[in-house]
Amino acid sequence: MNYNFFADAKETFNAAAFVIYGVPFDNTSSFRVGSRWAPDVMRKVSYNFESYISDFDVDLADVPVHDMGNCDTCVDVDGTLEEVYQASKQIVDAGKIPIMMGGEHSLSYPCVKSLAEKKGKIGMVVMDAHCDLRTEYRGVKNNHACVSRHVIDDGLVDDGYVTIGIRSGPREEWEYIRENKDIRAYTSEHVFEKGIIAVLGDADRYLKDCNTIYLSLDMDAIDPSYAPGLGTPEPFGMTPREVRAVIRHFAPRVAAFDLIEITPEYDAGEVTSVIGAKLIRDFIAAKWKSMGH
Repeated sequence: MNYNFFADAKETFNAAAFVIYGVPFDNTSSFRVGSRWAPDVMRKVSYNFESYISDFDVDLADVPVHDMGNCDTCVDVDGTLEEVYQASKQIVDAGKIPIMMGGEHSLSYPCVKSLAEKKGKIGMVVMDAHCDLRTEYRGVKNNHACVSRHVIDDGLVDDGYVTIGIRSGPREEWEYIRENKDIRAYTSEHVFEKGIIAVLGDADRYLKDCNTIYLSLDMDAIDPSYAPGLGTPEPFGMTPREVRAVIRHFAPRVAAFDLIEITPEYDAGEVTSVIGAKLIRDFIAAKWKSMGH
């Protein structure tokens, strides 16, 4: 079997509605490295699943999906971000829905930028264990620990920023959240205490005027007891089912999606990669159904 492409991603670029691409880059990772291997591992494990998703009555074998392979990367993060920007811009400008498989979380920035340039006003929903609101980390501005701060400060998400599942960050980041009325933050404790449906209802009220959403899933939003193969695992996180609920809920408004920060070397049995690949497939099915198919 050819594992070079994501399962059922057999359409040409021009005919596709969804375009998957990987970015094998983890040079600013701060604890465990290895997320560079995640795109190809997710491709391999994606062949584990049936193409038919009964919840949506969607057969992914009938959905026009293209896998354009992996982006070129550079030694430095800034050069890599430029490569990712060009790839994402090509997809967005062609009217396709990009699905980026990382790699580390710094890679989200150029994808958000390309969507904002195309659509004008967008919102962003992030699932993450960490705030990612530093201005720089370890002397690197575009470190994976800084991506949300730059997305917000650079005005890329004028229609609102929502983060779900956070539970880790220095005092300064929590103060930034409290002082910034344009941020809606729901910790994993909020999800546990209120329930994911209530959290999503509140997020909807905040994003009521937002028609275009960029959705980013850092897999460490999920508790490491479910998803052990993570670069920066943080206990007391969300369940895969709660994460799936967020994806399904926002899918109708999502115009671009990324799934990042899986570290296969630490992923016994490829459990985290299996969850990641399944969530990508679930997003495609949910979005396709919302498009009237």
